[in-house]
Order: sequence, then C-alpha cells, then structure tokens
Amino acid sequence: MKPLSIQFVAILLLLLASLGASKTTRKPKPQHVTCQNRGGKCFHKYVKCPDECPRTHPKDPNAKACFMDCYSPKCEAVCRRRKPNCNGNGAACYDPRFIGGDGIVFYFHGRRNEHFTLISDEDIQINARFIGLRPEGRSRDYTWIQALGLMFGHHNFTLEATKTEKWDNEVDHLKFTYDGRNLTLPEGHLSEWNSSTNDLTIERTSDRNSVTVTVPGLVEVFATVVPITEKENLVHNYQIPSDDCFAHLEVQFRFIGLSPKVEGILGRTYRPDFENPAKPGVEMPVVGGEDKYWTSSLLSTDCKLCVFTPGKSLSTRMSAEMEYNTMDCTKGIGEGYGIACRK
Repeated sequence: MKPLSIQFVAILLLLLASLGASKTTRKPKPQHVTCQNRGGKCFHKYVKCPDECPRTHPKDPNAKACFMDCYSPKCEAVCRRRKPNCNGNGAACYDPRFIGGDGIVFYFHGRRNEHFTLISDEDIQINARFIGLRPEGRSRDYTWIQALGLMFGHHNFTLEATKTEKWDNEVDHLKFTYDGRNLTLPEGHLSEWNSSTNDLTIERTSDRNSVTVTVPGLVEVFATVVPITEKENLVHNYQIPSDDCFAHLEVQFRFIGLSPKVEGILGRTYRPDFENPAKPGVEMPVVGGEDKYWTSSLLSTDCKLCVFTPGKSLSTRMSAEMEYNTMDCTKGIGEGYGIACRK
C-alpha cells in the first residue's frame, strides 16, 4: 500500500500544478476600442478586441496590439504591431520612400542637412530634417530622415536619432524636446512621458530606440531608429564613412481629421482632390516639391505652401478634447484606427 499511496500523492501534486499553470497562463480579458473620427459611421462604436490581440498596449514588445479600423465597412478591431510598418499607408522609411494616404509609393529625395514639411494643416505641422551624403560622381544626395519636428496649438516637440559612429542595439539613440526643453524618457518597454496638459504622450514600444508619439485628436507617430547596415552600404554603394553609421528614423503616421486643404510632401496625398504623379509600376517613382516644401528649420512654418494656423480651429479642438476626456480614453489613434477605452 505504501508505493500506491506515494503514487497517488504524486498524481495529485501534478494535477494541482497543472491547475495552477492554467490559471497563470489565462489570457487577459479583451479591451474595447472605438473611433473618434467625426462623420464616420464607426464614430463612438465600441468593439471588443480579438482574442489573438486582446490588449492595446501588450507587455510583450513583439506582440501585436489591438487597433480599431475606423474605415472598415464592419467597424472592426484588428491586430497590428506598434512599430512603423514601412509598407503601410503614412510610412516614410529608407532613402525617403513614402507611402501616401492614397496607398501609392513614391520617393522624395530632398537635400542633405535641409528641412522639409511632411504635413501642414490648420492645427498641426510636421517637418523633417534630412541627413545624407553625395559620393563622388553622383548627381544627387543620398538622404534619410534624421529628425521630426511637430507643432500643434502653441506647443512644439522634436524627436531625433542621435549621431553615432558604431551602432549598438543596447544603447538608446533617441533624443526628445518639448517646447524647447530636453526631456528624458526612461528606458524600458511601455515607459511613458506625458505633458502637464496631457496634449502629448511618448511611450516606448521596446526597451530602447522605438516609440509611439501621440497628440490626442490629431496624430499618432510610430518611430524607430535604425542604422545603415554594412549590407545596405554594399548593395547601394552609399560609401558610408567609418565614423558615422547614419542613424535615422523609420516612421509611420496615423492622422485624425485632416482637412481637405492639408499640404506637405506626405500631407497632400490625403487630399481628396490630389492626383499623385507617381505612376504605379515604376520601380522608383520620384515626386518633386523641394521648392514648395523647403522650410528654414525643424520648427519653422515658412514653406511656400504651409497652412499651419494655430488657434483657427481652437474651438473645434477644445470641444473634441472635452468629449475625448469624458470618454476616459487612453491613446488617440488616427487614419483608420481608433482609440482604446476603459470600461
């Protein structure tokens, strides 16, 4: 009987252990998301997140997050990663390769060490600083986006990739300022910084070098710092010097409520009347506009076609923000994706 009793105890312990494990691995309760895109049929419709991505801000940096697809005929929640998708609408990556709001791929070369306007609307402007080099014998610069400057209301924010000689994944290569002052965002996935007026949120989407920047009711920016790799250097013959790996940004934008008169290298592709000169099927369709969208600095609004006029739509924004606050919603997400709400 003694061996049998020992065997019984062992089986019982195994059963208890399996029950405990099932409790600890239990999936979290799905959150609900909604849209704040006024005029859309999905406006304020609450949808439960899918079981495969139940959270809008998963603890695992490699896990997919829940987003609301505000332009889906079904008003459905979808699973996507919280880092820039260089093949998605609103993306700006590589030697600047853009994908417009119309889904068309185009290239904009610009010039090294100059600034150009990506988005200019009544209540938001986003500029980019280009870095690059021109190897001997080339007729133009190779360029990449090194920094972004956001202006909204009477505030400004900058995000930049810091210059580094050799790339190290264990080092953070991001620098931020808000209203002209440096700000520190502690390393660590989901580390977060909020402005005192809650009009800006920065959140890390990995331990370092990837963030999401949110201006509620206007835009969400997914950004990651990357270097020019040795393979890229060889394939494209960039001739990168040994003392600079040309750390730059890969970004993707989600917009909310852009006006029909929005301007900018990327912004114009969201206009309903815009006819993109980039022809589908062309290997590298280049779209011009350097003269129209050049601006004197990262935080200037002096491009020829800039339309940023803070305060013009202030009453509309205040009304939207009041409703946003009473909904107890977390992050504003635009251009096809909604906001996450706690119930």
